[in-house]
Amino acid sequence: MTDGPVLVTGGGGQLASDLEDQLGRLGVEVHARARSELDITDDRTVADTFARLRPTVVFNCAAFHNVDVCEGEEDRAFEVNTRAVKRIAERCEAHGATLIHLSTNYVFDGSATEPYGELDRPSPRSVYAISKLGGEHAALAYAPGALVVRTAGLYGRFGSASKGGNFVVRMIGRAREQRKLSVVADQRLSPTYTTDLAAALIQAVDRGVNGLLHITNGGDCSWYEFTRGILELAAIDVPLEPVATVVPEGGADRPLNGVLARPRADAAGLAELRPWRDALADYMLSAGLTPAAAR
Repeated sequence: MTDGPVLVTGGGGQLASDLEDQLGRLGVEVHARARSELDITDDRTVADTFARLRPTVVFNCAAFHNVDVCEGEEDRAFEVNTRAVKRIAERCEAHGATLIHLSTNYVFDGSATEPYGELDRPSPRSVYAISKLGGEHAALAYAPGALVVRTAGLYGRFGSASKGGNFVVRMIGRAREQRKLSVVADQRLSPTYTTDLAAALIQAVDRGVNGLLHITNGGDCSWYEFTRGILELAAIDVPLEPVATVVPEGGADRPLNGVLARPRADAAGLAELRPWRDALADYMLSAGLTPAAAR
């Protein structure tokens, strides 16, 4: 890893927290900045931060990622997910810093029958997805040597404050409160543990990989199957009903096939992440969400 300072935006979030933890244990000088400390849409603050810290690597984990809210707040979505990324990329280029920018499987419309590879053509179908695709182009165009990583279904030890906790925690809470659940069974993805993703990002930086990569935990499932795995590990026995996706008026379209293939990541020699079931079990045990954790 770099000998110089590392800047992580979106500090306090799931992935940013894991990056801060893992980089710190590697002896890296890491500066994770929460939105209250570094609003990436405030170009003056961004410029001052770069001038003061002089980072050699920047992980941009900040995003406006409440998918349905983005539909009604288009300007904010593009301000955070596209325009601010362009400014950060320009700063990285000016300071000779390597940019690692996080993106999403939502840039695909989900109509394909096979997993999407890095070279497949995006076809975003929501404000969130379009703004994230714009951020990808901004990062790659304004910071030559940047690495853009698409991933999916993130969950981690530090939760997701903007969504009331990560998906795992929310499903456990709802199951205990409502005593039954209905979960969509026609959207497929590869849920990804941020601890695993953070390690993969650090490995990619160490190897000097740039361009566009797909990185998720292995295998795929529906949200229904993911929820079933969560409840089994938590030893919660409640009725679980599979339902079809319904997009409400004013809501965001979501890809039915959000599974990502990784030919470029494989060609770069990056290690495959473990299967999603193994990662989920590890996370839930470490987070105290399984009966075994209470022993």
